[in-house]
Amino acid sequence: MEKLASKEAGRPQYLLCLETTCDETAAAVISDRLEVLGAVVASQDRLHERFRGVVPEIASRAHVERILPAIDLAFQQAGIKPTDLSAVAVAHTPGLAGSLMVGLMAAKTMALVLKIPLIGVDHLQAHVYACRIASGEEIFPCVGLVVSGGHTSLYWCPNALEFQLIGSTIDDAAGEAFDKVASMLGLGYPGGPAVERAAASGNPRAYNFPRSLLDDPERLDFSFSGLKTAVRYAICGPGKVDFSRLQLPAETVADLAASFQEAVVDCLVGKAFLALQKMGVSTLCVGGGVAANKRFRQRLEEEAARRKVRLFIAPLKLCTDNAVMGAIAWERYRAGLFEPLELDIQAGPIRLKSPKGATPGA
Repeated sequence: MEKLASKEAGRPQYLLCLETTCDETAAAVISDRLEVLGAVVASQDRLHERFRGVVPEIASRAHVERILPAIDLAFQQAGIKPTDLSAVAVAHTPGLAGSLMVGLMAAKTMALVLKIPLIGVDHLQAHVYACRIASGEEIFPCVGLVVSGGHTSLYWCPNALEFQLIGSTIDDAAGEAFDKVASMLGLGYPGGPAVERAAASGNPRAYNFPRSLLDDPERLDFSFSGLKTAVRYAICGPGKVDFSRLQLPAETVADLAASFQEAVVDCLVGKAFLALQKMGVSTLCVGGGVAANKRFRQRLEEEAARRKVRLFIAPLKLCTDNAVMGAIAWERYRAGLFEPLELDIQAGPIRLKSPKGATPGA
């Protein structure tokens, strides 16, 4: 504890955050004032493009190659040395097992060698905290909505250390549905931006696609599997089909994309504002890759203005996976919520240690 105390006395503190949950290798250096001093993201989109989705083995190998250069560049941008760090934070849940392991091993090694605390970060909670970083304002208590390729989740967040899952997808995540519909329409990968571009010239009312669970006022869950199937039937009907051989008119593709996108947005916006009503709060924070969608952001802003809701949406650069949002680790640092070096990855969501169970200086 003497080493830690000496670092805190009369000088700035720095945190290294690592993010390798899926296919982005990211590192960031953030001060205790939440200033982003260095931030690096190495994308793998080109590696996975021909597979129209993330291949776990390719992702983990790419992380191994990129993690040290990313860390080094983040330090260069920040103008500090590893010995200046007060702690190292790493997203260790949820995500792809091989990818998570690369980041966790790098963080553990640095914590051991530098004799500094290791802090575990929940990737989904960090997406909500991106709104705090970007706005510079207090966002808690709030309802947090995380919409990405692998997750569509609603959280009740009374403060920065307590996140309660109150709703999630029961099948496909919204981003996953975007990817699959983009593939069916021959629009390429990643699917979210591709569908959005096609939808720009389409009629969102051309097809009456289902809004599963939207009319159920008792549930905060989402379902996009039926919507995805409805798009498939609208394209070619039931039965086996080789989508690579389909030649749909450009106007039809645009209308299908726009109608699909509108159905997804209706579900996301409807459940988010229902959650606000149920939890009795008026602050909504939205993050994750799908939050970069222009139509989604527009609808959120319109509904927030109509209902007089305080809305925070992560800026585009913090919607996709990044290490800056790992600054949520400062909240855990201040509470003394450190992890042992035995910390393991967990592909599914887990609950980190609560403030009541914390062991300061552990």
